[in-house]
Amino acid sequence: MVVVVPPVTTGEERYVPAVGAPRSRRHDELREFLMSRRARVSPQDAGLPGGGGRRRTPGLRREEVAVLAGVGASWYQWLEQGRDISVSPQVLDAVARVLRLSDAERRHLYLLAGLNPPTPEVVDGRRDMCDGLRRLIDTWMPYPAHIMDLYYNCVMYNDAAAVVLGMRQDRTQNCLVDFFVDPLYRSRSNSWERNARTVVAQFRAACAARPDDEGFQSVLAEVSAASAEFRQMWAQRDIEDQGQIRKELNHPAAGLLVVESTAMKVPARPDLLIVLHTPLDEANTAAKLEWLASPEGRRGAMYPVAG
Repeated sequence: MVVVVPPVTTGEERYVPAVGAPRSRRHDELREFLMSRRARVSPQDAGLPGGGGRRRTPGLRREEVAVLAGVGASWYQWLEQGRDISVSPQVLDAVARVLRLSDAERRHLYLLAGLNPPTPEVVDGRRDMCDGLRRLIDTWMPYPAHIMDLYYNCVMYNDAAAVVLGMRQDRTQNCLVDFFVDPLYRSRSNSWERNARTVVAQFRAACAARPDDEGFQSVLAEVSAASAEFRQMWAQRDIEDQGQIRKELNHPAAGLLVVESTAMKVPARPDLLIVLHTPLDEANTAAKLEWLASPEGRRGAMYPVAG
């Protein structure tokens, strides 16, 4: 016999049972995840008075989580049971606060509940990773590598990026601005026109994740004021995810270089983007990059022979 339960409203959420709806692994994982997180938090940790008889299980009861989060007890029970219910970011944040979830756990809760996760935050204990990241891009030598922040401000670069891409302390500040206005980079890039729309589309995707962020608005104002080409491409409203870009560079000492740049994020530092350049099997690029990193190549890069 099928029992039809009428819709129940908790004040924040509504549950409409789907008769015969199949369970998913996501719902099962949601149930197990919430139960395990609830077991970690004691009443004392949650600010509840102690005592009151023996508890059958460690951690908070479901009813206590519901009260502390300001949601209905039945609704939280359905959530923990992995039922297909409607949830809001505000209520999930309240549950995450009661269960003392880390930022990574909070994002995991969003995913299990079927919502887009919030923008990741940098954990205080992982803000000082610069030495490790410096070792990473230096190990990438003799190939160019650099690191940007969310706004494409250049954080650091290796020697190959200086020699090949023209990055330099007295000029390189923001990689998007330099892409459009640095005459040295543009003079070396044979693929500038082909790659420009991709660069702009990827920056728009980054901006879309933080539409009210003043940091993005500041960069947009600077590059828009400096480049009519950027303004024209920005108006197209193209969107692309970060990925790989083929770059053809004409170096004054080494000639044609063909590399593939790959942009990667570090989960522990979601505010940073690592860009690694890998030589492609064209124009003897790998050997040329190795030569440019050698003492002889460094001298040649400093005093290139006019061609």
